[in-house]
Amino acid sequence: ADVLLWRNQKLSATLLFGVTAIWYLFEVVEYNFVTLFCHICITTMLIVFIRSITAEYFGWNPPKIPELISNEDAFREVVSTFHRRLNELLGKFLHIAGGNDPLYFFLVLTSLYIISVIGSIFNFLDLLFVGFLCMETLPYLYARYEKEVEYHAGQMTKKASKMYKRFDSRVLNKIPRGPVKEKKRT
Repeated sequence: ADVLLWRNQKLSATLLFGVTAIWYLFEVVEYNFVTLFCHICITTMLIVFIRSITAEYFGWNPPKIPELISNEDAFREVVSTFHRRLNELLGKFLHIAGGNDPLYFFLVLTSLYIISVIGSIFNFLDLLFVGFLCMETLPYLYARYEKEVEYHAGQMTKKASKMYKRFDSRVLNKIPRGPVKEKKRT
């Protein structure tokens, strides 16, 4: 939350700059992911090599791989957390897809359709970048201009409500309906 609300400005700016640089490399320069990964590995190996040689030359301690990176328990914890979250997500998906909650079923279908339309306009990397950019800036802007946003959102809600009432009275109420049958209760 601190990163998204820009309370830690250095970390937020660094993260935004890093994601923008990655987007620039992939989208504008048309850098390939495999090539970038290999170049990062080569650079890391060269840095470790130079550090090892200079440590031996000056009598320093050689670089050590942190225990956090190679710790088996930490890796198992990450995998088990991912596994548990994936199972929860699949359980919710199957519950909704099974028709157990019709409101969420239609809401999810509509949301997925809207996302698919947006996805056909943008490529995946641009969509991720725009999503990250919104995630990084909108909470901060909302926190800073909360009163103005609430006022304009209220105005838009009132206008949408008036438009729906007009549509209901002019269109929906003019649709002929047949007689309503009562449900039999047993």
